[in-house]
Amino acid sequence: MLHLISQSPVPLAVLGRIAEGDAVVFLENSVLNLLQAGPLAGSLLALLPHNRLCVLQDDLAIRGIAPSALLSGLEVINYAALVGLTVSHAQIQSWS
Repeated sequence: MLHLISQSPVPLAVLGRIAEGDAVVFLENSVLNLLQAGPLAGSLLALLPHNRLCVLQDDLAIRGIAPSALLSGLEVINYAALVGLTVSHAQIQSWS
């Protein structure tokens, strides 16, 4: 399953619904929760070994966040990669 998360703050209950092997894309204001010292750092680090966690490059740029400020292991993607993820996943869940 592909999870598209755009809300901020990101509720822990949403992260709890991500199953092993799922992919996640953080969009819009949800990217504010991905900083190295952010409150979700521990939860996100626990997901990284079993899930693909991505963040949309343009949403980082709009908010002035450098990729180097993010948790290590998050993948910065562009719109073409986002489209590729939506095509390759039969199920998509939007969290907004």
